[in-house]
Formats: sequence, C-alpha cells, structure tokens
Amino acid sequence: MMFRKNEKETATTAPSAAPKAMPARSVPPSLAGVKHIVAVASGKGGVGKSTVAANLAFALKQRGYRVGLMDADIYGPSQPGMLGAGSDKAAITDDQKLTPVSRHGIDFISIGLLIDEDTPVIWRAPIAMKMIMQFIGAVEWGERDFLLIDLPPGTGDVQLTLAQQAALTGAVIVTTPQDVALGVAKKGLRMFEQVNVPVLGIIENMSGFTCTHCGKTTAIFKEGGGRTMAERLGVPFLSAIPLDPEIMMSGEQGAPVVSASPDSEPSRAFLKVADRLAEEITRRQACDGTEPLALELTDDRTLTIDWPGDLRTRHTAYHLRKSCTCANCIDEDTGRQLLDPSRVPLDISITDIKPVGRYGLSITFSDRHSTGIYTFDHLRSIDEGDSAEDRPPSFDV
Repeated sequence: MMFRKNEKETATTAPSAAPKAMPARSVPPSLAGVKHIVAVASGKGGVGKSTVAANLAFALKQRGYRVGLMDADIYGPSQPGMLGAGSDKAAITDDQKLTPVSRHGIDFISIGLLIDEDTPVIWRAPIAMKMIMQFIGAVEWGERDFLLIDLPPGTGDVQLTLAQQAALTGAVIVTTPQDVALGVAKKGLRMFEQVNVPVLGIIENMSGFTCTHCGKTTAIFKEGGGRTMAERLGVPFLSAIPLDPEIMMSGEQGAPVVSASPDSEPSRAFLKVADRLAEEITRRQACDGTEPLALELTDDRTLTIDWPGDLRTRHTAYHLRKSCTCANCIDEDTGRQLLDPSRVPLDISITDIKPVGRYGLSITFSDRHSTGIYTFDHLRSIDEGDSAEDRPPSFDV
C-alpha cells in the first residue's frame, strides 16, 4: 500500500473535505519491476541455505523466468564465491544506484561485491541495516519474475527489516533432516507467520547420500524430517535435495550444479523445487485475502479500508490513536494500557500512513505519535463500522 503524504494539514489547519484514495500496495521503486520477492531462509546456519538459494535461482532461470539474487548475509556473504564473481565489483552509477553483477545469466548483489575478498565486515547492527536498506532501495533490478533473497540464519533485524520493507511474496524454509535443525527451522517459520509473510514451502537439504559405487543410499543426517515438519505445520513440502559431492564441487568452482550439470540428479531435484514454488505462488495468488485492497482517508480523521470479500472497515483517528499497541502505549509484559486516553486530543488527525511489509500499517498522528504498527488483524478487530462516520466532530462534544 502507499499513502501520499499530506502536505497541507497540521493539527491547527483545516482538513480537506475530499477523500484521498490510495493504492493498495507500495514497493520501493527499485523493486517495482519485480513480480515475486522470495526469501530463502533458515533458522540455523550450516544447512546449505545459500547453496539452495543459488541453485534455485538457476532452476527458475532454466524454466524461463527472469531471476535476480540478493545476498543479504552481510557478515558472511557466500554468493560471490558460489557464482564465481572473482574480483568483479558492483558498479555505482552517478545517481548512487548499485548495478548487480551478472554471472552465468543471473544478476546478483552482495556485500562481497563492494569490499575486498579478505576484508571482514565488522559493523554494528545499525550499519548493517543501512546496507540492507541500500540493497532494497538502491539496486537497479529492472524487470524480474523472481528476486530471491538469501537471508542470513536467525530471526533478527535483517529478517524483520526485509519483511517490513520489501513486501515479500513469501519465504522458503531450508532445513536438514536432523531434529536439531528442524527445531530451529520451525522458529524461523513461525517468525514469518507472525509478520504475515506466507511460507511457500520447506526444502529438506542433505537428504540422503547415494554411493556412486554400490548405489546404496545412506541417511547420514537422517531422512524425511523436512517432509514430516511440513505435514505437521500444514506447509507445502517442495522437495528433498540429496547430499551429493557434485553440489559442493560445483559451488567451489563458481558454477552452481544446476548450471554446471543441468541433467544431474541434484539438478532435477532443484528443478522440482522451482516448479512447486511457482505452483504454490500461483495457488496463493488465487486465494489471497488477507491484505487490504484500498485505503481512503476522509478529512484526515476517518480511515476506510476495503478488504477482500466485500469487507469494509472504518476507523476514526481518535479511536486508532487510543488503540495503539506500541510499547509506549501498552505494557508488553502485562498488557496494561499505559496511554491515558484522556490525553489524546479530541481533534487528533492522521498526517501519514505507510505500509509495513504485508502485515500492517504505520500511522503518524498530529500529536506526532508514530511508533505503533497496526497489523491487519488488529485493524479488522477495531472496526468502528458506520459509527465512525456518524460520530460528530470531536470538538463539538
């Protein structure tokens, strides 16, 4: 969604009478030409997530899609090595835009394309977040069917920033079959659910090693854990990727196995993942009903939201301000309201609205309060209905 900034009004100026209609979604201009943004994630490191991301990019490309790849692992970038970038560096244009590097027909960006190969990134989190914001807003991606984002392990700032700023189509969770990896992968999956990012499926990596001499398959890290987790959580199982030395060797040589050996067994597994991922996105697009279709602000004091299924909710600025759930307004531990409703100005208005990922709105009020995120579920639960329109101007009460 996108909200045009109100340039006229403050709390002391007269509001405009005409409703302001807004598009239902907003994305950074650099991502405007990207149809689907998919995060490749894992709660735990060492499960082969970056290898899966690189090969999935090539599998989608082999199916005819236009694909870009963003390496969002600021502290441990691995895509430059896997894609054989060598000493190639990303170009910076006169208007401070980053141009991705192209290898084997895949355009990608990484912090590894901006610094020397042996230079460690010793940054505090706020600086790393600035680089992520540069990757979101200052890379010339152009027209793409898919942009895959290779996330670092964990459920921290990077994951949350991308969920809020990049309007993710969904996330793919990579895990290995053993219990310790599945438990952490489940946490990553729950994080995406909490920020309303659809989980498009689970990939079980390193699933069984087949001996090239005797043909016997050995489940070195167990087998079937990813499929079982997907079934228990009601999430699609995209496929199992075998533990195959060819995957490792191709990555070491700077050409992912799908590019180097497109007819190999690992390549066929990655192509299966690509096909099922595309099918899942198509299926979800057909039944997606959680995000608003349109927003309309009347007199800067009444917000009307149209939802799928002919649902319309209405909210006054005064009621929205009182219903803020940020840490300044609600005690996070006890749930007790910290905001004194009597201190909310009766003539309070809305000065700005910004989308937050695919799960909420950030609203700025004329009292300068702006720290609350109104999730879509919360907005539906605090609907005032027609009473929002019937309410007399607050200063006449």
